[in-house]
This record gives sequence, C-alpha cells and structure tokens, in this order.
Amino acid sequence: MTLLAYAGAALAEIAGCFAFWSWLRLGRSPLWMLPGLASLVLFAFLLTLVDSPAAGRAFAAYGGVYIAASILWMWLTEGQRPDRWDLTGGAVCLVGTAIILLGRRP
Repeated sequence: MTLLAYAGAALAEIAGCFAFWSWLRLGRSPLWMLPGLASLVLFAFLLTLVDSPAAGRAFAAYGGVYIAASILWMWLTEGQRPDRWDLTGGAVCLVGTAIILLGRRP
C-alpha cells in the first residue's frame, strides 16, 4: 500500500506543479491552476495514507520516489531522455528511500 500511495502522490504532485509551470513558464491559461490545485490536494491526501509513525519519515522516504518519478515525467511527458547522471542520481535516491523505509528500528 505504501508504494501505491507514494506512486500516486508523486504523479499528483508532479502534475500539479507542472500545471503551474505550464501557466507561468509556457504561457498557458491561468485556468491550468485549477486542476493543478486539485492535483496538489490529492498529493497531500495520498501522503497521509503512508503507514508511518512519523510524518517526517514518510516525507523523507517520499523524496526519493519523487525524484525518480520526476525523471520519468521528464522522459515520458516532456520528451527529454534522461542521461546517465539523471539515472544514477535517481537510483541513489531510491536506495535512500529503501534504507529509510526498510531500516530496522527498535
């Protein structure tokens, strides 16, 4: 369930931020803010579904998922193929996410 919540949150956050990017950087209509805001609300909701005793830990682990999803977004939506540095950085971040999520705790 955690992985689905993180994947959905990443998609919602990136889509919401891209809506604002489209308005402010690509000259799209200000109406792009409406679905962008809805998407950002969905993002925040989905993060509350992560099973974690501490919000900070859930948010920290999400950071790696967000970075990897952003690289995938860049490739699939914006048509910019990731280079080896993008892929290496994304992999390092996902390793960090796994350490945070799967690390043994007392």
